[in-house]
Amino acid sequence: MVEEGEKEKAGRRNVYALGFVSFFTDVSSEMVFALLPLFLTGPLGASRTLLGLIEGVGEMLGYTVRMGSGALSDRTQRRKPLVALGYSLSAASKPFFGAAAGWADAFVVRSLDRVGKGVRTAPRDALISESAPEAKVGRAFGIHRSMDHAGAIVGPALAFALFPYVGFQGVFYASILPGALAVAVLVLSVKERIAPSSSSKPRSMSANVRAVLSQRRFVALLAIMAVFGVGAFNFSFVLVRASDLGVPDGSVALVYLAINVAHAAIGYPAGALADRAGKEKMLVLAYGVFAASAFLMLASADAAQAYVLALVYGAYVGIAETVQRAVIPRYVAASEHRGTAYGLYNLVAGFSFLAANVVFGFLLDSSGIGIAATYSIITSALAAAAMVAFIVKK
Repeated sequence: MVEEGEKEKAGRRNVYALGFVSFFTDVSSEMVFALLPLFLTGPLGASRTLLGLIEGVGEMLGYTVRMGSGALSDRTQRRKPLVALGYSLSAASKPFFGAAAGWADAFVVRSLDRVGKGVRTAPRDALISESAPEAKVGRAFGIHRSMDHAGAIVGPALAFALFPYVGFQGVFYASILPGALAVAVLVLSVKERIAPSSSSKPRSMSANVRAVLSQRRFVALLAIMAVFGVGAFNFSFVLVRASDLGVPDGSVALVYLAINVAHAAIGYPAGALADRAGKEKMLVLAYGVFAASAFLMLASADAAQAYVLALVYGAYVGIAETVQRAVIPRYVAASEHRGTAYGLYNLVAGFSFLAANVVFGFLLDSSGIGIAATYSIITSALAAAAMVAFIVKK
């Protein structure tokens, strides 16, 4: 019992250490992302279709890399080296947005940053899940996401404060400082927690993939997430919509701050509630809240309502990102397959993300906000209905 208690304490320390890594990383990232959509569609001259393509391709590349990094961490039985590589690549790449002379340059930098996120995410999520007892995995992810998005509150606030004095480029260059702090905390404080495999030698990546895909309920869960994902536009379109509604360029960072305040506030409660009420039920709630945010994209009429839209959208992200990751161990119990399972989840999410943002951006350019928002409402309603059926057939 004493040994188990010490293991749980060590695991909790790991969760908090990874939370601080994400805190500093998000300070760095959100300083940039609070301004990037307007930088792309303003000084760099990108259309909304191009904005969707840049966001979608960058995220798709990152999500695709997650499949390989998750499987590789299972194969090598080591998470930390890949986590460190990914955080380092992201920290080093983001300041180069300041040197971008056109949207193509920004596309390359955005892709490098997302590849870095892709390298780290599946091994990191597996490491978090291995640092907490199964009954407390939702709380562990909630703690991590709340710390992550505390950083995401500080980042836009810094961008808002610095922008009048240093402009887009100055904010982008300053992002290297918190990024370097994140890497330092990771190297010094995070420990491996993977459980020993019951197999005498590591299985191949393909064997791990086959083992995970043999779990039919897990595959069904991924299919539902894909249906939702193809309509789930990202925060960039919320910021562009806020600009359309009359929010000044210098204040759009505050809209992003509102998204992240809601996200940070709801992350831990959503994880804890998911542990008690059921993670699948919380996903139904997440899909419903997203549908409400899509409706507000259509219905909002002024700058004040843009902040309401941001809060609702942030609540959706806080629920969905916490619970979607926390539900994975329920359907893939073996620790040695967790990295692969998270990799597959991220692969599905990445291609869905690409489709969602390209389609949403194209519909905005070609048909307007009414058709674009309706598309997202329909896909989220279909996913919610499918998840209810999934729960009933449990």
